[in-house]
Amino acid sequence: QVFTFNTVEIKVQPSVKVKNGDPMSIVCHADVSKSTDFQLQMNFTIFKDGKLVFMTLSDKGDAQYEVSTARSSDTGEYECTVEAAGKTKSSNPVHVWVTGMTKPILTAEKKEVLEGEVVNLRCDLPEEVPPLLFVFRKIKMNSTPKEKSVDEPHRNFSVATFSVEEGDNILQFDCYGGRNVKSRYETSEHSNKTQVTVREPFIKPTLNAKPSSNITEGDRIQLECSTVVARMHNIEIILQKNRTILNSVRDEKLLKYSAVASLEDSGEYLCKVEQGRASKTTKLNVLVTELFPPPVLSASMSKLDENKELTLSCSISGFRKANFSILRKSSNEDIWLKNSRNLTMKVNVNDTGSYICKAEVKGIVKTSKPVRINVYAPVSRPTLSVASGLPEVVLGKPLWLICRSAMGTPPITFTFYKGNEFKKMVINDTYATFLDENIRQNDKRGYRCDARNNHSSGMKTSNILNITVIVPIRNASLGSIPYGEVEDGSETAFLCSVREGSWPIHFRFFRKADYDVLVYEKIEYADRVMWRKETMNSQDTGTYYCMASNRANVDVKSHPITISVILASWQKGVIAAFVLIPIAGAVTLALWWFLCKKKKAKGPSMEMSGSALATNSASEKLTRQHNDGDYYSGSGYIEDSENHMKSTDESKGPDLESAEVEYTEVEVSALDPHREIDSVPIHFPAPVQKGTETVYSEIRKANN
Repeated sequence: QVFTFNTVEIKVQPSVKVKNGDPMSIVCHADVSKSTDFQLQMNFTIFKDGKLVFMTLSDKGDAQYEVSTARSSDTGEYECTVEAAGKTKSSNPVHVWVTGMTKPILTAEKKEVLEGEVVNLRCDLPEEVPPLLFVFRKIKMNSTPKEKSVDEPHRNFSVATFSVEEGDNILQFDCYGGRNVKSRYETSEHSNKTQVTVREPFIKPTLNAKPSSNITEGDRIQLECSTVVARMHNIEIILQKNRTILNSVRDEKLLKYSAVASLEDSGEYLCKVEQGRASKTTKLNVLVTELFPPPVLSASMSKLDENKELTLSCSISGFRKANFSILRKSSNEDIWLKNSRNLTMKVNVNDTGSYICKAEVKGIVKTSKPVRINVYAPVSRPTLSVASGLPEVVLGKPLWLICRSAMGTPPITFTFYKGNEFKKMVINDTYATFLDENIRQNDKRGYRCDARNNHSSGMKTSNILNITVIVPIRNASLGSIPYGEVEDGSETAFLCSVREGSWPIHFRFFRKADYDVLVYEKIEYADRVMWRKETMNSQDTGTYYCMASNRANVDVKSHPITISVILASWQKGVIAAFVLIPIAGAVTLALWWFLCKKKKAKGPSMEMSGSALATNSASEKLTRQHNDGDYYSGSGYIEDSENHMKSTDESKGPDLESAEVEYTEVEVSALDPHREIDSVPIHFPAPVQKGTETVYSEIRKANN
């Protein structure tokens, strides 16, 4: 029994597009090939959007899923899978679209309500599957329906609430549903209409003005607002003008308001009755005619000197019968001056301010526009000074000047001059400043300032202020005599100078060490200063520099110089004497000892060769004479006589027995006892000799 699935397909009857409420069938067909005609049991499974909706076993090639009443929830992707004897085959998906939705059902909680109450509604779509959208509508005669939308992701019904407003009489409500199906939005037809009757809790209020809505200033006006109420519970009547509440009553049917009319009372009045959510209003326009115009205050003058007389007069155009008063305005409360049409007074600076007058007729009080009065005290003579204090300025720096008047009513006009040249005008209360950035070194012009205000005394002028221009220090230099090396104990002069700078100048000398040491300072009214260091010692060796400053407060440093303190000449002589005298003494003693030893050793030898040596000496002397007294020359010979060596040196010990004896003729000139050695005079105790002598020396040569 061999079989195979050729194809599995799914069909929708009557079509893939089904109207909501109509029946439909999902048919799954399997095309199977068999080796013989045997019965094959197959398992048919139908899925919608991946979810199982139908399953059956059949030995036939078809299975049918019946939907008696199609709804929009049946819209989706359908797929069929067939399985038999371990083999499985699936169809391609087919999209089925059920168009339209069922009609919703609307119910209202009440059929009759009062104004200010609410209507609770419920809309049902029992045969639809969420998510759903519900739209509720409030339908009023001769007006556009009001809608409320509610999303219901998990329910197939929804509720909504509508307020019953003033003017609502007979209301109708309905609803409809909607849903998204495969990016398409569908809506149901509208539900049944539900009617709700509205009853008034009270009637619209009436608002009246007594004696009339057109009255004159000073007359008393009375407003009355009333209504008819179904239930006298929690009802309130409010009277308003320009959003301001004038009066109100609670749990009463009538409100009264009375006042003396003024121009400000003209306008629209509103009476409002409230009970719960219900509210009704009535409006009334009131016109108040002017009784008399506002008064006018006039002054004899608005600007005057102190101790002068000021007259204030209050009047009403075309109207004389009124009660007048004159006042001075204040930040807290107006200050009463006099109950009269006119006021005359002698003023001082404290009387500066704003004045008003008031007029009263039949209880109506009107106020004039304020009049400003300025009383001036004369300015005092101004003082001109430098902001920094001292009357000086550093060249290249700005100069700030202050002109100040200790007395005088502001505003004060200050004028600055440099020489006779106008520079600046400033209007301020008590002082003014001036900046001069064009300062020159040889500028001799003085500064002055003028001050004046509105007082009749006129202008006052300050004293002339002369400014000292301070030139900063420039290019400091340092030198010394002697320069470089200085003998110990000698005097050294240091000179510090500057190229330019205003006097006095503060000079300071420093020697560099682990930290710079101040060794000398002086304030000098000159461009240089000299410091004499009388005695220099080794501790004064080092690097020196100087620093110069003046009132410009800028320190200028010179280049450094190096001073080395060396030994004096006499100190060198003493050191040489202490070193060379012992050496010369030792040399003299060694020479004396050596000569003595020679005389003892060569007694017999000298006798044997006396004549021969004399002849040779004479001939050598003739041929080797030299003009230079410091030139030494000589000749020698070796007497190789062992017997002589033995006879003369038996007592010398083993070291001298093997030495050779050499005789040398030396030409010696007279020795200067005061000859300098290494520039140090060394004195030797030697006899004075004339000419040249021949001295014979015996020189023993050691074998080593």
